[in-house]
Amino acid sequence: MIRNHTKQEPTVEDCQNGISIDLFLHLSLIPAALIVGVLSFLQRRSQTLAIDRRLPFLGGRFAIVVPLDTIGSLSNRWSYGFAFGAVSSSVLLLFSESYVPFTVPPWARAIVYLVGALEVGLVYFPFFACLSTHFRAAGAVLGILYSLCWIIITIWDTFTCPGGKILGKHQKIIVQWPCILSLIFLLGRFVYMLVKDVRIRLQLEQEDVVELNEHHQVQHVKRLLRKTPAHGKPLSWFQRRVYLWDSHFKFPNRIIGTAIISLIGLYTMTLADYILSNAVFDEVVTWKNTLQYLVTSCNQTQALGAMIPQLEEFIDVARKCWLATTIFASLNSVAYTFHVLVCYRKHLKRLWRGQRGFIPEKFHKPRSAVSVASIARYSGWQIAFTLWGYLIVHFVHFLFSLLLVYGLVLPIQHGQVVRMLSNLGIIVLTIALVTGLLILQIVLVQIFFLQDKLSPTDKEKPLALNNRKAFHCFNYFFFFYNVVMGFSTCILRLLLSIIMGTWLVSRIDRTIMQRGYEGMDAGYSTWIGMIFADHYHNNPVMVCFCQLLVSNKLERHGSAYSTFSNKPSETPVNSKAKRRWMLFHTLLRNPHLIPLRKHHLSSLHQLQASLSPQSDMVVRAWVMASQTQSYQTAPQLLPEITVTPAEDS
Repeated sequence: MIRNHTKQEPTVEDCQNGISIDLFLHLSLIPAALIVGVLSFLQRRSQTLAIDRRLPFLGGRFAIVVPLDTIGSLSNRWSYGFAFGAVSSSVLLLFSESYVPFTVPPWARAIVYLVGALEVGLVYFPFFACLSTHFRAAGAVLGILYSLCWIIITIWDTFTCPGGKILGKHQKIIVQWPCILSLIFLLGRFVYMLVKDVRIRLQLEQEDVVELNEHHQVQHVKRLLRKTPAHGKPLSWFQRRVYLWDSHFKFPNRIIGTAIISLIGLYTMTLADYILSNAVFDEVVTWKNTLQYLVTSCNQTQALGAMIPQLEEFIDVARKCWLATTIFASLNSVAYTFHVLVCYRKHLKRLWRGQRGFIPEKFHKPRSAVSVASIARYSGWQIAFTLWGYLIVHFVHFLFSLLLVYGLVLPIQHGQVVRMLSNLGIIVLTIALVTGLLILQIVLVQIFFLQDKLSPTDKEKPLALNNRKAFHCFNYFFFFYNVVMGFSTCILRLLLSIIMGTWLVSRIDRTIMQRGYEGMDAGYSTWIGMIFADHYHNNPVMVCFCQLLVSNKLERHGSAYSTFSNKPSETPVNSKAKRRWMLFHTLLRNPHLIPLRKHHLSSLHQLQASLSPQSDMVVRAWVMASQTQSYQTAPQLLPEITVTPAEDS
């Protein structure tokens, strides 16, 4: 394919543009280190160290530069996502040793992978650091310069030498366009940051107020405190079957970046799979032609000559099945990537509601160190699981397609419909008989060997035996048949376990181990640790409560600090929300007053109707506590805190 190029068009071997991306990656360590050093110099350490006393002229500078907050920050999420997209091309290089300019022994491969990962992380560190730094002007200028260098070098190398050994003469254009698009987006983001900082300095725009909670978290808490309407708006088919959008939930930048790299990796791997499979099948056809020539020239036996058409048919079927299943495997992996996002939101919401039934019991209280380490492991493991899962699922689809073609399609093409139907009928009849006998046992037990219903309204009969002697005979005669059926069921169980395990290997949110052995699934353990860490750090109720405490403390000291970005609809004196909060606080501090209130029961029902189910349980607990605790122990229930009321909360 390369030899057919014209002389004017550069080939893979003779293309010399004076630029090597691998070499540029190594040389980028110098400007990356300088940018990190400048950003570190601008920041000041919050704590004084021994070096500050020895070198007082530093003034606490050279602090740690944080690339991105992977736990609590939800700002610039898509910017960080495109930064991960720019990293994707170099991340795929870590699966090989092509970026190493020298040969290493086999025992040092693990060290090479570690060094390569550190190098790639340092080279792309300025993109993240310039986005997250508090010094917008310096970060924007440095980010613009660094992004321009990468865009110019990448575009020059892509369009001057577009060919490659795997995907042909347009390999780099096909592979590198997501990376180039991400770099252009980052350049635009840095320009926007610079313009915004200039407008703030010219007092044309106000600086954003940094708070503990986000707007969507405040709205989530308000939704919990509102009364749920009896008849809500009916959901559409897409909302019920596919995805239900929640404006009060946002995915962290870690999850978005992981999804973007996974999708770009799947795109690249699908292209490579398609081209490599074509090349492999072409090579197999060449071997087949050589074998056919040898058989013909050497006058081999008729049996060996009859195998040639069958081999040709198998190669043709395998090629078409492999190429067809490439599409289904890639779509399956893309669907899994988005489904993991849905599961992340669903699992976090369940943890916020206190529901842990979907998690194995041994994971209900994970170790703190394991949970925090899971945050660091998740992104890399999810990407690797997604790419490996694509290959494994592709192979499983390929095997199923071969069975389908040889079992149904080819017999019809060869005019063997009767034979195919007879074989299929035998298989279906066997499965139907086995299933029918299983159902027959259940029906016989339901009719003859269970006692009658205790009440006509019961759905099922009670678990109480009837006709015990007949049941013993029934159990004895079916014992021998169940032994024979157990052999086939055991094989079927093993096959289903293998199929489901390989099909779900990229689903890190679901274990492929049996119950009781979930701890052996390292991917699932990482998922559980990660969602628990996010639950403990980003629970909207907890974050909003902490924001209220901080706001109250600063207001007492005379500092103007906004808790919620909403304006009260009433004056503070007549605010209904404030009166409810004060009443709530008073009864919590003095539970012995609850039974003494006028119309106690009616007021309690109104309070329960205005609160969420979780708050209703808390109120009931206070009522019970008020009847048993004395006035001296009541003040110990809550520290001396005054909670500032907010509208509709």
